[in-house]
Amino acid sequence: MSHSLFSIAFGVGTRNRTDQWLEVFFPKPLLQPSSVFTERVKAILGYQGGNQIIDFNFATASDLASALKYIAPEQSALLVRLAESHKPTVACILEHDVQPASVPEAYLKLQLISHRLCKPHEINLTDLFNVLPNVAWTNRGAIDINEVAELQLEERIKGRMLDVFSVDKLPKLTDYVVPKGIHIADAARVRLGAYVGEGTVVLHEGSINFNAGTQGASTIDGCIASGVLIGADSTLQGGCSMSSSTNQPLLSLGNHCVINSHAGVGISLGNRNTVETGLWLTADTQVTVLDSAKQVLKTVLASELALQDDLSFYRNPETGAVECSVDKAQ
Repeated sequence: MSHSLFSIAFGVGTRNRTDQWLEVFFPKPLLQPSSVFTERVKAILGYQGGNQIIDFNFATASDLASALKYIAPEQSALLVRLAESHKPTVACILEHDVQPASVPEAYLKLQLISHRLCKPHEINLTDLFNVLPNVAWTNRGAIDINEVAELQLEERIKGRMLDVFSVDKLPKLTDYVVPKGIHIADAARVRLGAYVGEGTVVLHEGSINFNAGTQGASTIDGCIASGVLIGADSTLQGGCSMSSSTNQPLLSLGNHCVINSHAGVGISLGNRNTVETGLWLTADTQVTVLDSAKQVLKTVLASELALQDDLSFYRNPETGAVECSVDKAQ
C-alpha cells in the first residue's frame, strides 16, 4: 500500500559538540513525492510513518542511490555525493504539514519556499523561532555560539581569522539556494525562507525576510517583512516597508504597484496601486476617498480599501489628511 508524503529531502548538515543540529542543507527537496519513490525510500530507511528525521551512513546512501537510479535520477546522483560526506547526513520525511518540531524539519520547510516549491504562508511555520538555535555564521560554516570563543583562539594560533558574518537564527538565502533569474545586490539582506520570483531585482537597500517574497519581476529597494507577498512588476523604493500584522495571515501587494521611498504599507493592496513618498498606511488609517473629479465619496478605514485596484494614496498638502483617488469607477 502506498504511503503519501507531504515532503522528503536528503541533506547534509552541522551539529554542535553535544550532537544537536545547527542547520541542514537540502539541495533537492521534494514536495509530494510519487508513491513509487516513497515506497523505495520507506523500505530502505525503515520509515514507519509520521514526521521523522532519519540519519543515514555511507552504506544506506549507496543503497538509496541504487534504488532510485531509474525512478529519480537527480535524487540518486545527490545520494551518491552524500555518500562521500564527512559531515552528518540526514533524511527529513514529512508525512503531514504541521509546525516544525526539529531543526531539520524547519530547514526543509524554509528551503521548500526558497526553491519556489511553496509560496509564503502555504506551509506551517508556527513557532519556527522556538525550534531554531541562535547560530554564529562564519567562514567556517555554522558554529554554536557557545563554541565560538574556543574556535576563535584556535584559528588565531594557526595564523588564521574566524570571520563571523552574523549571529542569527536564520542564514542568508544564497548560502542554500540561488534561485534562477534573480539579482541580489547584498546577499546578507535576503534570508533563507524568502520566495524570490524570477526577474526580481533586490537593490542594495532592499531586504526580504523569511516567509515573504515576490511573485515575479519586481524591483525591491525597501523592506519586505515576513508574511508579505509582492506581485509582479511592482516597485518598492528606498526606505519603504511592507509589514504584516498578526491578524493578517498574508499581506499581499498586487501587480504593477509602486510604493515610494520612506512609505509603509500594512494592508493588502490590489493591482496598480500607488503610495506616495513618506506615507505610512496602516489598517486603521482614516482615508478620504475621492473620485476622478476630486469629489469626496466617503471616509473609511484603510483596511476597507484592501485589494481594490487602481488607487492612489497620498496626504493632502494643506490639511495633512490621507486621501485616496479612485482612477476607475468602483
